[in-house]
Amino acid sequence: MDEKPHDDAQLEGNQKSILGIWDNTKEFLHGLLDIREDSDRNETIESVRKDISFQGHNAWILVFSIFVASIGLNVGSTAVVIGAMLISPLMGPIVGMGLGVAINDGRMLRRSLINLGVMVVLSLITATLYFMLTPISELTPELEARTYPTILDVLVAIFGGLALIVAKAKKGTISNAIAGVAIATALMPPLCTAGYGIAEGNLEYFSGAMYLFSINTVFIGLSTFVVCKMLRFPMVKYANQKQRRKVSIIATIVGVLVLTPSVYLFVQLYQLQVQSTAVNSFMKDYVQYDGMRATKELDLDKRQVDIVLFGAAVPDDIIKQWKAHFASDEKLANLTPVFYQGSGPALDGSYGDITAIQEDRINDIKLLQDQGQKIYNLEKELLSIKQSNKEFKNISEEALLLYPELKTIAYAPNITRKYDSDKMDTVDVFTVNYKEDAGGAVERTSINKRLGKWLKYRIQSDSVRVQTAQASNP
Repeated sequence: MDEKPHDDAQLEGNQKSILGIWDNTKEFLHGLLDIREDSDRNETIESVRKDISFQGHNAWILVFSIFVASIGLNVGSTAVVIGAMLISPLMGPIVGMGLGVAINDGRMLRRSLINLGVMVVLSLITATLYFMLTPISELTPELEARTYPTILDVLVAIFGGLALIVAKAKKGTISNAIAGVAIATALMPPLCTAGYGIAEGNLEYFSGAMYLFSINTVFIGLSTFVVCKMLRFPMVKYANQKQRRKVSIIATIVGVLVLTPSVYLFVQLYQLQVQSTAVNSFMKDYVQYDGMRATKELDLDKRQVDIVLFGAAVPDDIIKQWKAHFASDEKLANLTPVFYQGSGPALDGSYGDITAIQEDRINDIKLLQDQGQKIYNLEKELLSIKQSNKEFKNISEEALLLYPELKTIAYAPNITRKYDSDKMDTVDVFTVNYKEDAGGAVERTSINKRLGKWLKYRIQSDSVRVQTAQASNP
């Protein structure tokens, strides 16, 4: 009879212990995750309001940071890009849009939209100007990474926006957190890449980069809206239930419109990664043969995998087995393997003869070598002509000092062929013209003789002839 009350008492004690653990856990989690008590709503609103405007210092800081980010993207330096994002004032208008909608502040929303437009235009002009002037126009990996947004960029923007508004809402400023968000959301590189697209006249780069910027902008704003609503920021004016529902619907539609293309791009990227991984596994597991080395290249336009086999010739039946394994893989269903070998004729279109290709490449190399030799000879001849011109200039200046009676002097090699001896003679002919007061024909003939002797010594040549021009230049 005494055992039942004892069991009930023990059960009741266990229940109280379990409830106590649960209450303690809830209290701990509340203290760990609750941000309402430590949030300064009014100070946050004023802080965001001050950061919206793009005038004076903020405008110049934006221009300089865009230049820095463009340089970093241009040379492929991640550290420089991060440094530019640390000093960039891009967050203000974007957070202002989300906060303006959340607290029903139409004036803040309008100011944010206007300043966002100013920010985008100023950034695009600056980036375009840089990429038009820089001599380096190569598409670096840093630039290319900002031309193909996916769902992953949406997630970065969402969590970056959440971290930013939570950091700004806390009493005091968490500068490190805000700087970290600036790095994570990466608003500047897409704008710089869009400027690169304009400078290069490439619509694909421009549209991809602007879409990435739009993703970051919209979801930072939406994250700000959600957190401000959760923290119950004070409304500027009363918004009825119908208006709140309308704002929520608009925010949802905008989010879906921006999110949908990024999901499609992410699916494409994921499929490409799956296929690439499957091809690598196929090469590792099946394309193996003693004395043979294989390389592959995935051609998405033709939906085929080009596999080149070097070294020992692989028998046809083994290649057929490889093709069968390839076809049995569901991940490779829409791809076609094309095998090439270094020797042997093409069999049933499975693989081609690469010997002819190698011979063509050898001929191309020989042709390039011949062209290189021709270019070298032409450059050598051009250099010789330049040196001759320089030498003639020096001779003409010295001749004028020795014979001030001269008005002009010309030089040309005269090549003569003697048919009786079948020899070729080259004579250095100098044609001179005298000033009007240089004396008569006898004196000019005497000068020609002396000038000829001097030229023979000067150019170290026995075949020199000096003659007087038939008619004087006016």
